[in-house]
Amino acid sequence: MLHRRHFLKTTTAALATAPFAYAQAPRAKAPFRVLYSNDTTNITSCVSPFRQAREPFRAAMLEATVDEVAGKVDAHFLQPGLGMVPMWPSQVLPLAEHYAWIKERYGVAPDSFGNYVLKGGDVVKVFVDRCRQTKQAAFISFRLNDAHHKEYTDPKPGDKPGTSIGMSVTRHYVEHPEYVFNKDSKRGADLVQNWLHDEVRAQKLALITELCENYDLDGLELDYMRFYSFFDTEKTTLEERQEIMTGFVQQVRVVLDRTQRDGRRRWLCARVPCLMKGLDALGLDLRALVAAGLDMVNLSASYFTTQQMDLATIREQVPESAALYVEMCHSIANGGKLVPGYDTFTFRRTTTQQYETTAHLAYARGADGVSLFNFAYYREHGGPGRGPFAEPPFAVLPSLAKRGDLASPPQHWFLATGWNNPYVRPPVLPRGLKEKAKTSFELDMAPPSGGWKGQGRLRLQADATLEGRTLEARCNGTLLESVSDVSEPFENPYPSLLGLPEALRAWSLPAELLRNGKNVFEFRHLGGKPVTLEYLDVRVG
Repeated sequence: MLHRRHFLKTTTAALATAPFAYAQAPRAKAPFRVLYSNDTTNITSCVSPFRQAREPFRAAMLEATVDEVAGKVDAHFLQPGLGMVPMWPSQVLPLAEHYAWIKERYGVAPDSFGNYVLKGGDVVKVFVDRCRQTKQAAFISFRLNDAHHKEYTDPKPGDKPGTSIGMSVTRHYVEHPEYVFNKDSKRGADLVQNWLHDEVRAQKLALITELCENYDLDGLELDYMRFYSFFDTEKTTLEERQEIMTGFVQQVRVVLDRTQRDGRRRWLCARVPCLMKGLDALGLDLRALVAAGLDMVNLSASYFTTQQMDLATIREQVPESAALYVEMCHSIANGGKLVPGYDTFTFRRTTTQQYETTAHLAYARGADGVSLFNFAYYREHGGPGRGPFAEPPFAVLPSLAKRGDLASPPQHWFLATGWNNPYVRPPVLPRGLKEKAKTSFELDMAPPSGGWKGQGRLRLQADATLEGRTLEARCNGTLLESVSDVSEPFENPYPSLLGLPEALRAWSLPAELLRNGKNVFEFRHLGGKPVTLEYLDVRVG
């Protein structure tokens, strides 16, 4: 068996001297239109047609998650764990040794995925084989700096790490606290490792190399969003961060090309922030990354659907030779926790019309396709009281590839609390509004084919009753007429976090007021107690 440290040393040395002239050679553009991300965890955390509550992992469950989107998506992205502990037989991190150490240190057994692999199973092989049978391109999405469950690395009396600690913490992580930003913190961004250290990157590269050497993958995604903390930005320059990240992508490209089969290019994708400030913090120079061998850029708002991002600006940074995607998720906003614990918060589900309108905007601003993240989580999961749950809206997936059809009305535009990201402070929403004050929001909007026509409707949702408060609304400077209809713009089968009538206001919106691009919606508080605005939406057509 190849010793882990020797593997890391030889892999890094070989890549450091690898030729890179091929990166500038002409190459075909990635042909995929709809990407589907499968976090694997959903298999044992969601109740589904193929898995009852508390039922352990079986290979047939993974196959079912691939089957249920067959014919609806082009490429399937599997996340086999957290980028720390393999879900495949590994020489880089021998699993028998690893789980014995976990048992000794934390007193817990492997979770059902760990048990499956320890008994001879191989999650990645099952996935790749099933993708081949269902004619989906098989990608592995690799989390580069995941923080899940690391708050229990050094357990204190009374802590209950749970079996998930075996997928999150390794001996190397524990023995090198100097690589961690702040091991005493409980905040995810502090518990990940600083990529300024060579060995941190080498650990990830060794696992990626093992995947590429042993499996017939169509592509690989580097996930920079789990978690989006890689450097101390106060102690590094933008140039230093970009040099490190571009170099890492270059090394991964070498591995992909060296291990390709039958002359087929292995596509390289990166899941990155949808905001320019986020790219700079992570050291992601997209133009340089494409030159280094990146084929696909997947713009993400963490685990939310949002329509407002730096898409047009980023498209200018990404050469046309690379495909650009906009990620959409099962949720547009999270609420408070119903009970203490992990994954117990309420959330507002994304609707079919919101998916379609978001995809329309993406295409209008230069995207080549869309991606879906956490799509399975419409199903029952987590703590009590979060329902009612439903099957994911699989029927919407094929329509997301049809750019022409998406350009037909009606449209559902929205602005929600969504991603509480560190790059926009204060956040766009929620926003307080006092009496005799005003506030405004910008929405990037794209007209349907034939242009906007007729009457639309603008709605505003607050965190409390609006009775006794007088609000005025304008669109692009024009005063709007209030209306009594505050109902949902479209039939909505997901009632969680929808506003009660007394917390909603609505105005008629003549479609001719709208622009292709930034539209300004202004609200004035003319009388009554202060109020906090949480959500707004526009229906047109």
